Amino acid sequence: MKDYSRRNFLSKIAIGSTAVMAYSTYSCNRSSTKIDLPLKASDGKILKAGLIGCGSRGTGAAINFLDAGPNLELVALGDIFQDKLNKCRQNIREKRKVEISDQNCFVGVDAYEKVMDAGVDLVILATPPYFRPEHFKAAIRNNKHVFMEKPVAVDPVGARSIMLDGIQAQESGLKVVTGTIKRHQLDYINTHNRVKNGTIGEIISGNCYYMQGKLWHVNPQAQWSEMEAMIRNWVNWTWLSGDHIVEQHIHNIDLMNWFIGSHPESATGFGSRQRRITGDQYDNFSIDFTYPGNVHVNSMCRQINGCTNQVSDLIRGTKGYTNCENTIFSNSGEISWKYPLSEEQEKDPLYFFRRSYTQELVDLVEAIRTGTELNDAVITAESTLTAIMGRMSAYTGQTVSWDEVLNSELRLGPKTFVMGQVDMNKSIPVPGQ
Repeated sequence: MKDYSRRNFLSKIAIGSTAVMAYSTYSCNRSSTKIDLPLKASDGKILKAGLIGCGSRGTGAAINFLDAGPNLELVALGDIFQDKLNKCRQNIREKRKVEISDQNCFVGVDAYEKVMDAGVDLVILATPPYFRPEHFKAAIRNNKHVFMEKPVAVDPVGARSIMLDGIQAQESGLKVVTGTIKRHQLDYINTHNRVKNGTIGEIISGNCYYMQGKLWHVNPQAQWSEMEAMIRNWVNWTWLSGDHIVEQHIHNIDLMNWFIGSHPESATGFGSRQRRITGDQYDNFSIDFTYPGNVHVNSMCRQINGCTNQVSDLIRGTKGYTNCENTIFSNSGEISWKYPLSEEQEKDPLYFFRRSYTQELVDLVEAIRTGTELNDAVITAESTLTAIMGRMSAYTGQTVSWDEVLNSELRLGPKTFVMGQVDMNKSIPVPGQ
């Protein structure tokens, strides 16, 4: 796909975005009354799923699928590494009493193709994000419904690929859900609905933060090739994860896009590498995103131990402000609305957060069985591209516009994918250079 002329590409994306956004995550054309979601998907014919990417998140998503409703079967597993597949297979056997047959367990770079040929109706894509565009394209070409983890790409070329294949999925009647969590979390949905209906007035600014300690790293072992060592340590390499502004902070960035109702027009930011010991990523970013109407969002993320942690969001309007999750305040700081909690929810502060992982799969299965419009591909690609725009600004020290990133030919990763030495630039980005 090389023809990315601005007119042709943007016109097709605009048409696709209109169709994909029609369902608008349960909150279009709603009043301010409370919105509810089904705890289980409707009954129906058996749906068979295949998991591609057998790490901890893939294993969790597979279990979430099995919990999403009746007549759901996990029938195939695929991963590059045998030990990852074995561990996933054992966990699913122990936690859900589901046994995956030997003939439906596939290992290697081409395992994703074999999973799609294993008689599945839908696929769960949970590999490192670098692989997402290729796997998503294969899923749509093979007429599979999709759950895929965020982010959906690590570079502009990959994000555009997701957008165009997302439009193809829409035209083919395929359902697509992405793991952004908050768009499928009941308290956020209800808060968004009230903001959309004018409770805080016109949005004038926003703040979003994902600041915590380091995640994890894996030290290379002598028997591993350089490629294997990088993939096993994927969360620390930009070509595999997109850097943590893309891989993790996308949750908050996606939320800003959702509540504001648009992607930003530009990003100006900075970041640095202070204490990270592996990979080539930064460990902190601060980005000023400018949205239409000169609405500015301050976005900060950090992965450094021993610092103040904060994961939060705030959107301010002319009539008040909100934490986006469950509370709306007046301009004077008084609570004007709070999501009504059940007794069970009041006792468990993480109820909705934990529930959202299964809810994403409930929503996918429900859409498949009822024919409801549901396609997160384009909106999540736009949020991914927003995060990439912020990363590009921080890496270069330059203001980056939406048109620049949307039309950029930047492609990360090795030119050829082989389990050996990796011939690519691994230097740390230096702003201004």
